[in-house]
Amino acid sequence: MSGHDHSHHHHDHTPKLDHLNTAFIIGIVLNSAFVIIEVIAGLYTHSLSLLTDAGHNLSDVAGLALALLAFKLTKVNATDKYTYGYKRSTIIVSFFNAVILFAAVGFIGYEAVIRFMHPEKVSGGTMAWVAFIGIGINAVTAWLFVKDKDTDLNVKGAYLHMAVDAVVSFGVVISGVIIYFTNLYWIDSAVSLIIAIVILKGTWSLLVDSLRLEMDGVPKEMDLDKIKAELLKGKGIIDVHHMHVWALSTTENALTAHVVVDPSYLKSFDDIKRDLRHRLEHLDISHSTFEPEFSDEECKHQDC
Repeated sequence: MSGHDHSHHHHDHTPKLDHLNTAFIIGIVLNSAFVIIEVIAGLYTHSLSLLTDAGHNLSDVAGLALALLAFKLTKVNATDKYTYGYKRSTIIVSFFNAVILFAAVGFIGYEAVIRFMHPEKVSGGTMAWVAFIGIGINAVTAWLFVKDKDTDLNVKGAYLHMAVDAVVSFGVVISGVIIYFTNLYWIDSAVSLIIAIVILKGTWSLLVDSLRLEMDGVPKEMDLDKIKAELLKGKGIIDVHHMHVWALSTTENALTAHVVVDPSYLKSFDDIKRDLRHRLEHLDISHSTFEPEFSDEECKHQDC
């Protein structure tokens, strides 16, 4: 059973990575092309919001490239130096992704404030057209990730960036149209600031989540009491203590625990382990290690 189960699980995993690979590459190519268009148009029209959006899109390209790299690394096998392989890189990447976005926001805010004091003449029509193309490109890229966005923090990061970008481009279109008809050039800076606030909101949670995983904290959707209760349902299990749950990567979680076993069940500890592993897989924990103890011996561990 266990062997069959494993091969089935493995089989499930690979196609997902393949189409994600493609999604990342298409996203990187599309967005890189658009960044170039946007920078040229931004310089030509003197629009800060176009340049801001280009900067934001560039940080997306960087984010996508980092996430793709992290994905490649999760598939690299473990070595003597890195016994878990490079799975952890996915967590580091989502952290850096958040940091890059914070930096982008700082730059935008600074520029926008300066522009408020000295508004520049902006060509609203061109601005609206370019941003309109941006809506399409970001929407297509977001759609590529929608299926897997809940399976991995990095995919979620990519998806959020793209969805936010589509909204941002929409804002730029509207401001371009208004500027075209009214010549109120300060609107360009105002839109830049709104974009900055939108980016901050999304980035904060990405930063907090990735930091928690970086510190070996319990992943957000995990409930320790629920996990313990599930383990206690196992045959012959009297008590569970010294339990640790942490994330190996943005998609895989691990657990170690001491389990107190009824001595009459000790012969069948293999069955017990299989049962416990199975229960944990339903709770999204793919790597588990159990240390058995007799119910009639004291735990020697000082942390117990």
